[in-house]
Amino acid sequence: MSFFSHTFPEISAEEAASFIDGGQTIAVGGFTAAGSVKTILRALAERIRTRVDEGNPFRIRLLASASTDSGVDDALAGVGAISYRIPYQSSAILRQQINGRSVEFVDMHLSNMLPLLKSGALGSIDFAIFEAADLSRDGQVLITSGVGAVPTFARLAKRIIIELNDYHPVDLEGLHDIYELDLPPRTREIPIYRASDRIGATRLRVDPAKIVAVVRTHIPDAPMPFQPIDDTARKIGNNIVDFLLAERLAGRIPEKFLPLQAGVGNVSNALMETLCSDDAFPPFDMYSEILQDTVIGGIESGRIRFASSSGLAVSPSVLQHIYGNLPEYRKKIVLRPVEITNHPEVIRRLGLITINTALEMDLWGNVNSTHVGGTHLMNGIGGSGDFTRNGYISIFATPSIAKGGAISCIIPLCTHIDHTEHDTQVFATEYGIADLRGRGPMERAKLIVENCAHPDYRPMLRDYLCRGGAGRIAFDIQRAFQPHGNYTLHGTMLDSPSS
Repeated sequence: MSFFSHTFPEISAEEAASFIDGGQTIAVGGFTAAGSVKTILRALAERIRTRVDEGNPFRIRLLASASTDSGVDDALAGVGAISYRIPYQSSAILRQQINGRSVEFVDMHLSNMLPLLKSGALGSIDFAIFEAADLSRDGQVLITSGVGAVPTFARLAKRIIIELNDYHPVDLEGLHDIYELDLPPRTREIPIYRASDRIGATRLRVDPAKIVAVVRTHIPDAPMPFQPIDDTARKIGNNIVDFLLAERLAGRIPEKFLPLQAGVGNVSNALMETLCSDDAFPPFDMYSEILQDTVIGGIESGRIRFASSSGLAVSPSVLQHIYGNLPEYRKKIVLRPVEITNHPEVIRRLGLITINTALEMDLWGNVNSTHVGGTHLMNGIGGSGDFTRNGYISIFATPSIAKGGAISCIIPLCTHIDHTEHDTQVFATEYGIADLRGRGPMERAKLIVENCAHPDYRPMLRDYLCRGGAGRIAFDIQRAFQPHGNYTLHGTMLDSPSS
């Protein structure tokens, strides 16, 4: 008989899924696919599928730290089991249901969810389900590769189910830094002054009386594969590197440099690869919400001194490399709760240089990160707003065009605004950099057109500026969304298919 059967009920994923009823709120652990639960929500989806066949389905409210893997969002959305989802997702199946209005989705800054949850504004949590590498008799939990919001979920939930995944070694002990904030007026400062500072515990302590079941697994994380770095992404990365080196030379960035945050995706991978291979760039720290393969490569080469994150969104081979060298990586990586990685206090104190991606950027400095055509959600705002609003230098990057040139990512006015002109500072495309700091709207617009827009679209954008209305901003309500109208009518944002 196993140790756990003496302490916590050890059951199958199917038995654990049977505890969950319709209308309940389930909070799942992990951060992206890193540390995401693997079996229980799949089993719940199969249970609901059977109920669908019997004409008696039910739906749940689902909270997560950010996105999940296919065993959560895809599995549950595939049987229509989600009625409510917060705060970020990346599932194509769930996205279709959100845009079809059959799922209520709340798109929220990652740093804002937990204070609202603690205050009770988002309701109560019936079950917290998360992954662990180890669990002690008194409720000391060793979280796996993604921390996210697990500490808060576990504390607030009425009941807890743990997937004990021995794919992740117990030697992970020491990689985590678990620290949770209280609500005002009991909120204390977060004493992080360098990316490498550790301020909390290596394990999460939960009330053992709330642990109703343990499900054993041996399943690796399944992160979404990233596309190979293309020439456009590499050019964007090179432009950003040149800009940052010029800022350092001008004395606006310290000689020893500042910590960086970079979002996920092809552009971020290209940027990190360029930073880590350019000898003119000094070694630097990362303080980000997620780490990708290129960051681990930078640590290996000595270009990245230390990396703080909420999850390891790395390929299986890279994760195994980390696990095979944990004594060294415990000195160079720390995994924290998302309310610490994304907290404005720490971001501003450390003076982060932040780099995030956009769907579209307009002539005035506004950014749309979330909605295609202003109506259809892609994934969500995630942590981009947390870092942009509070970064020392905030950069947004995007290719100048999409869909083979049919879409310009530089437009007169964003169809949906996630980041306003008051928060953005620098735009980057493969054509160059527009430094918007300290510049008025018309000067911003001209810089964005001439430095960032694709040459095919510059005449249209110049014409818009020349013929715009009177006032501080050359805004023409009749023509602001004309490129989007062109695309709807002709399949291209240019003024006519022959332009």
